[in-house]
Amino acid sequence: MMVIRKTKSTKFLTTPTRPIQIDRDRSVAGLLDKMEGISFQGRNLALARNIWKKMLADHATILMGLAGWAVPAGMRRLVAYLIKNRFIDVLVTTGTNLFHDLHETLGRYHYIGSPNLDDAELQEALVDRMYDTLASEVEFREADEWIGNFIAQLDLSRPYSTREFFYLLGRELAEIATEDGILTSAYKAKVPIFCPAVADSSIAVGLAVSRVERKTVFQFDIVQDVVEIAQIVSRAPKTGIICFDGGSPKQFLEQAETTAAMLKANARGHHYAIQVITDPPYFGTVSGSTFEEAQSWGAIAKGAQTVTVYCDTTIAMPLLVTALAQSAIREAKVRRRPAFVMGRELRVNYP
Repeated sequence: MMVIRKTKSTKFLTTPTRPIQIDRDRSVAGLLDKMEGISFQGRNLALARNIWKKMLADHATILMGLAGWAVPAGMRRLVAYLIKNRFIDVLVTTGTNLFHDLHETLGRYHYIGSPNLDDAELQEALVDRMYDTLASEVEFREADEWIGNFIAQLDLSRPYSTREFFYLLGRELAEIATEDGILTSAYKAKVPIFCPAVADSSIAVGLAVSRVERKTVFQFDIVQDVVEIAQIVSRAPKTGIICFDGGSPKQFLEQAETTAAMLKANARGHHYAIQVITDPPYFGTVSGSTFEEAQSWGAIAKGAQTVTVYCDTTIAMPLLVTALAQSAIREAKVRRRPAFVMGRELRVNYP
């Protein structure tokens, strides 16, 4: 019989890894349960699911950031599911993702391609490439024109926050949608969408073309978005953020606590934080910055439960959302969550 002697390493070497064994459990939730016992990003992914479930059980207000090419890559229905079933309360995303969501809601598609295609040939054919995904430039321009037609119906004597604009856009799309996407799901569930970097997207292209060709002058009030997101986090008993990729959505979510503090509101930092990113921290980008760094700004609370998963969103999001659907749908339905009144100014009520 082997005798294990106690050494200085004993206090560290307490819990062995548990190699995953193939069995008949086909649920993704069950797979992530097993991944709690492995290492590296697999364990971090399992921890992300667990922290998300803790947010739900703790009745935290959950704010999600979404950057990158998530919608063209096929994540649209997953985000709509999270909104419909109230796994999240607020969405902060890019104009790019919202434009591509509009594109699909209008009955258009994105297509499987290859990163090795001849891009000069694609340009001649008016086909746009997003790594290995393709779409029609002609259809994109039609969507730009659709945006111009939409804003012509609005009261152009005043500016709009991006949150109000995308709520109204979701309402318009809901009239014609055959399947709910992100904008229509958010409109129906009264989940606010913020878009802090709307200018670098085809949404803004459509607005610009309409201004030049039709003299339709539409203006955004970005500062109102900053005020409203700060009010949301300051009035929430607890908050948690989930960032898929970094960019402006992540910065906007972390900045909300800083803004609340400067407005002398009830700012305590986010109590929970999950990020799925591919950028490392040592290049100094917002996308790769750590939650520990964000604590120095007051964005993340002391003692917050956090995890960073270094993984492609198109891998992590399907696993996380499916696992939540299989294991946490009840928690999502019964939790106390904010109710939003989506007028010109956002009002938030807590039960």
